[in-house]
Amino acid sequence: MSRKKNIFYRMVHEIQSLFLSGLFALLPMTLTVAVFTLTFRLIRGWLEPLKQIHLPWLGVAEPYSEFILAMIIIFVAGALYNAFILRPIIHAIENVVSRVPLVRPVYAGIKKLVDAFSLQDKTSFSNVVLVEFPRTGMYSIGFLAGEFDKTLSPHDKETFCSIFIPTTPNPTTGFLIIVPQKEVITLDISRQEAMAMIISGGIIQPDSSKE
Repeated sequence: MSRKKNIFYRMVHEIQSLFLSGLFALLPMTLTVAVFTLTFRLIRGWLEPLKQIHLPWLGVAEPYSEFILAMIIIFVAGALYNAFILRPIIHAIENVVSRVPLVRPVYAGIKKLVDAFSLQDKTSFSNVVLVEFPRTGMYSIGFLAGEFDKTLSPHDKETFCSIFIPTTPNPTTGFLIIVPQKEVITLDISRQEAMAMIISGGIIQPDSSKE
């Protein structure tokens, strides 16, 4: 029974790994496209009364078909990315995007943030921490960015740390706070578990029954 349970957990872990790999591989480009798409839609909406341009939807999709298709694409992308098949394509697209003046800074910023929370990056935001923020007695979940430069610290009597506090439900924005190292509480959860909790507003809690 124990062996079957271990096999089941390994399968679940592998599926989760494929999904997250695909998600983090596609997320930078997807968010970049979403930023510009939203901008263009807003501009078009502002000009709509003047131009009276109507673009009717073509066809009616079946319920949940977009969600199912997106899940399939993410899983396939995760498998191809882990097999080093999709990576050259992603890198080629990134090289093209890096040459576009307007798109380059947006994509670069989003990619750095996504890479910080992805499974491939083991150095950035390595520890999930708890700090008193935004006031004493109130705690927030954050990510340890590293030791703060001593030349910029308030004083040299103790070590300070740089902590990134993501906002809920949009973790792409947040606060950078500098706190004394002695006030930083390290949490025994993964970055993915912390992000799930932040995005869900605390609804999704880490699995406390992990062996």
